[in-house]
Amino acid sequence: MKFFAFLIIATAGGLSGWALADEQPNVVFILADDLGWSDTTLHGTTQFYKTPNIQRLAKRGMMFTHAYSASPLCSPTRSAILTGLSPARTGLTTPNCHLPQVVLEATVGTNAPPHKHAIQPTPITRLKTDYPTIVKSLKKAGYASGHFGKWHLGPEPYSPIEHGFDVDVPHWPGPGPAGSYVAPWKFKDFDHDPDVPDQHIEDRMASEAVSFLEAHKDEPFFLNYWMFSVHAPFDAKASLIEEYSKTVNKDDPQRCPTYAAMVQSMDDAVGTLMDTLDRLDLTDNTIIIFTSDNGGNMYNEVEGETPTSNAPLRGGKASMFEGGTRVPCVIVWPGKTTADASTDALIQSEDFYPTLLDGLGLTPEPDQRFDGISILPALQGKEIAREAVFQYFPHDPPVPDWIPPSVSVHQNDWKLIRVFHAGEDGGHRYHLFNLANDIGEQQNLASVNPTKVEQMDALITDFLANTGAVTPVVNPNFDPARYRHELEGIRPAAKKNKPKK
Repeated sequence: MKFFAFLIIATAGGLSGWALADEQPNVVFILADDLGWSDTTLHGTTQFYKTPNIQRLAKRGMMFTHAYSASPLCSPTRSAILTGLSPARTGLTTPNCHLPQVVLEATVGTNAPPHKHAIQPTPITRLKTDYPTIVKSLKKAGYASGHFGKWHLGPEPYSPIEHGFDVDVPHWPGPGPAGSYVAPWKFKDFDHDPDVPDQHIEDRMASEAVSFLEAHKDEPFFLNYWMFSVHAPFDAKASLIEEYSKTVNKDDPQRCPTYAAMVQSMDDAVGTLMDTLDRLDLTDNTIIIFTSDNGGNMYNEVEGETPTSNAPLRGGKASMFEGGTRVPCVIVWPGKTTADASTDALIQSEDFYPTLLDGLGLTPEPDQRFDGISILPALQGKEIAREAVFQYFPHDPPVPDWIPPSVSVHQNDWKLIRVFHAGEDGGHRYHLFNLANDIGEQQNLASVNPTKVEQMDALITDFLANTGAVTPVVNPNFDPARYRHELEGIRPAAKKNKPKK
């Protein structure tokens, strides 16, 4: 298939300050969209979905059982991967980057309805191009770079091209695939292959990525494949849907044939990339990172039910419970990871950028800062020096297992969620869990362990101050009679026409 590129930029920049090894490793970053921790076969949590290629990837490297996205929604996590910065610092805290309004600085909110305790901040709507990013760092070190798939961090002049990628396919700023997963699509200037009727978007994206790999096989490259799958709209190959329909178990919470078919097409694309690296004799010199931007979708509806289940985790996409932020993650790094390894090291989206710099022997920009750390020791089976990881989500979309604007911290086996201004007299309210004993977050220990709450809340306070986060403020118009506290943590029945994030 002909390689489709919207723009290729040739640069004459040298490698000043950067030392390239003779065999500088390639980097392939695969980011699934809305793929939950329980949506693959990695953790033994599904009997319905089939992900043999992700399992094959894990056999080659290291699986992380305690990997967390920076946010329970997509665009904030994507910004964190690129910059190594928390959404709390950048102000990109919601997936609103497809909206027409251009907002580049987060500000304190000004109003809220009377049933809300707090006034949410006004987030930014574009990732500014002046941030140092992983693609800029690798381009400076001589890497060819290509972005394939979903972006959702802003249209031009905030597209992948302006952020430093040589190639951007299909150059689409929206939150999901244009119209459907199966051709014909509605991407501007990007038609489906007429020789492949009913082509699936991941088959096409993988094919485009293969062309990129073939074109750059003799030089170091950074392939950034951010899948559209398995985000809404729920759509898949008819033949796969038919096959999964034959094996549905109504007692299994994962029982949606369309979603299962979407997972399989996502997994097939992973296999296509792995097969290509093998064929081009690049596997032994290519770092592969596979993860997801947030947890599985529990608030849209497909075939009369929620698309998937994140059990044994609680909640899902847009929720601050584990189902919203704990994600699958596999890293294969030749010479550093060992085959079929697993670790419970605590990692997050912000770690990938500093880890790549560290492992590739590259130097950050002067005065560059990170909210993540290098997890290189974990890749080598060692302990990492980390106090905690944080997720900042000062918003409250009406989803199952809803929590109002909040911030969370994980420290060892403990997790604390601070719910902004939802306590007495405008103070905060807290959810404390010991995940080693309660992975489903059913027992809030905040009232019986105030010392732990105080200690972990101090970490949150320091985090918010360090990042300069614009935080929710007390709603002076809050009316207790309008607030339905009993809904918090209740999983209502799925409803149609929920807003897509």
